[in-house]
Amino acid sequence: MLEELRLTAVGVIEEAVLELGPGFTAVTGETGAGKTMVVTALGLLLGARADSGLVRSGASRSRVEGRVRPRGPGKPGESTALHDQLAELGAELDDGSLILARTVSAEGRSRAMVGGASVPMGRLGQVADDLVAVHGQSDQHRLLQPARQRDALDRYAGDAVADLRARYRSGYRRLRECQRELADVSATVRERAREADGLRMGLEELEKAAPQPGEDTELLAEEERLAHADALRLASFEARAALVGEDDALGTDTVGADAVAMLDRARRALEDVRDHDADLAALHDRVAEATYLIGDLGSDVAGYAASVESDPARLAWVQERRAALTALLRKYGDTVDEVLQWGEQAAKRLLELDGTDERIQELTAEVDTLHRDLGQVATELSAARQDAAARIGDAVTAELSALAMPHARFSVRVSRRPDDEGLPVDGERVAFGPDGVDDVEMLLAANASSEPRPLDKGASGGELSRVMLALEVVLAGRNPVPTLVFDEVDAGVGGKAAVELGRRLARLAREAQVLVVTHLPQVAAFADQHYVVVKSDDGTVTSSGLRAVDGGDRVRELSRMLAGLEGSQSAEAHVEELLTVAERERTSR
Repeated sequence: MLEELRLTAVGVIEEAVLELGPGFTAVTGETGAGKTMVVTALGLLLGARADSGLVRSGASRSRVEGRVRPRGPGKPGESTALHDQLAELGAELDDGSLILARTVSAEGRSRAMVGGASVPMGRLGQVADDLVAVHGQSDQHRLLQPARQRDALDRYAGDAVADLRARYRSGYRRLRECQRELADVSATVRERAREADGLRMGLEELEKAAPQPGEDTELLAEEERLAHADALRLASFEARAALVGEDDALGTDTVGADAVAMLDRARRALEDVRDHDADLAALHDRVAEATYLIGDLGSDVAGYAASVESDPARLAWVQERRAALTALLRKYGDTVDEVLQWGEQAAKRLLELDGTDERIQELTAEVDTLHRDLGQVATELSAARQDAAARIGDAVTAELSALAMPHARFSVRVSRRPDDEGLPVDGERVAFGPDGVDDVEMLLAANASSEPRPLDKGASGGELSRVMLALEVVLAGRNPVPTLVFDEVDAGVGGKAAVELGRRLARLAREAQVLVVTHLPQVAAFADQHYVVVKSDDGTVTSSGLRAVDGGDRVRELSRMLAGLEGSQSAEAHVEELLTVAERERTSR
């Protein structure tokens, strides 16, 4: 609900505050006083294009600020979409209310604010579009948009269409998902086949070579040993001879010069005197230990020397094996372990690629099934819309008759477009989209001799305003927008029709907040709140402001509107009668 509208330096309005409550609020005033500036200001809050000509003469900028109290998420009929938008924008509520603001400089620069956050103009319009609907001769874009016309028809149809539409959209989303995946898979069939061939070749190489974990490291060590076998054996023989002093394979006699013999000589030298000094005894024991250690080391070296053999055949096999592994390392990894890991991943990927043809068949079958099922739902949805179109046409026509359009005929045309690639509906293929197969178009024949024409071609501004009002009345209670604003809805209306217009606006206000800019006292008399745009002129500057009127002030304003004269007793008597009729309408809510 719109709680407050504040205007600063907008056109002829210097400063004005419009405090609004639920129900029906009327704004009146003399011609030229600035009534339409209220609607213009609301248009700015809805993201309308800024015009520097709106800035009051002498002011640096215009500012429009609106305080709106949105429904809380989770309440009946309210989605969390608005609150999700606000969270995304970083906007904050002020004591439960949302502040929308728009400034326009004298140079034409514009700035928008939502909940204290600066936002692009388009985002301001997206937020405000779900809060306030303006219906004026310059703001009929909602009614003229095909999507809005279809939504209005669907709202009128109620749950019957809502359920079918939900089923259709669910199936439509799944169909599009399958079609996208099928297109992606089909477009890459050749690439997938080439990738699969490459993986098979690689896996065949691995299977033929059969590398083992860590094999490359082990073979490198074995090759080093086999390639230097003679040098390793000679060195070990010499080391053995030096340690234990036995004749080596070369026939060298080192007895008496080996390390063990020298250590044994030192041990014997100390053994005879060890009992005379503890320190010397300790040294004797260490020499004895070293003798044993060197003896063991000599045995180990001898064992190593015996194990080293020259094996040219084994060396050749190791070198050949390492060459085979190196060929794999160049393609699939830096080590055999990495090559084996690649093989595991390649095998998994090959399973996926080999399933491409099967997946294409599955997706093709699912797409065909979804087409048939979706076509059935679309058929039911289209039939429900056709039924609702006939009923809403009769209902809106009846409302227009009471709004000084007695010969007008309103209708809704539900049609389809042939498409060879479309959905099967009633034995033919038709174009389809996320909302079904139907093109919905509202038509108006303004008089008995006219042929029904689309609203954007067959209705004047005043007629379009009344069509909008009639449609809103018919849709009362089903409109997701909580605040409705009407400007020039009374154009060309007078007498009894004007009273009916006021009565219908009052009835509409039972379901939504209604703000009407009007020049008809018969309309303003039905309002719960009444504001007058007051014009003052000091000889140099003209300014306007808003003033709430009630009681005698309201009677006088309505009398002025009725007779063009102030203080007319007959006009005031007529006004009193109007107010009595309006009061009965309000109390009957």
